[in-house]
Amino acid sequence: MTIAKSRLLEVAQVGVIAGLAGGLAEVAWISIYGAISGVSVDIVAEEITRSIAPHASSSSVWVGILIHLTLAVSLGMAVAFAIRLLLRGYGRVYAEFSLVILTLTTVWGVNFLLVLPYLNPRFVDLLPYSVTLASKLLFGLVAATIFRIKRMRLVRVVRHLAV
Repeated sequence: MTIAKSRLLEVAQVGVIAGLAGGLAEVAWISIYGAISGVSVDIVAEEITRSIAPHASSSSVWVGILIHLTLAVSLGMAVAFAIRLLLRGYGRVYAEFSLVILTLTTVWGVNFLLVLPYLNPRFVDLLPYSVTLASKLLFGLVAATIFRIKRMRLVRVVRHLAV
């Protein structure tokens, strides 16, 4: 395997981890909100399924969570590659965190203001915008932390090899 392929696999791997962690953070946040507010998290998961497959015979909670986590992993990988491409040479924490938070805010805006009102208006009305935005920002914070940890480990390895 070439060094370039190896690096691309590393970026994909950290993207998968960041996406999965961010997606799970969102599940935890919505679960906590549901427990406090009385909103059924089962309905939220079922509406995720209906957003992707409106005519599916199953609207299982687990199918909704699986769809959510699959989308989260895809988003994590996309953000990881964007960071790799756009922040080459930048070692500053604020640049990485800012890019991730800006990206996740944009994803939220596109989803909740443009796509979901057309695709599944019921889903948009389940939770307040502030709760869904906080969920996406939490995803961004968790993902950015994982990207930063990976970058710090890489810097340590490079410094160690240079000595």
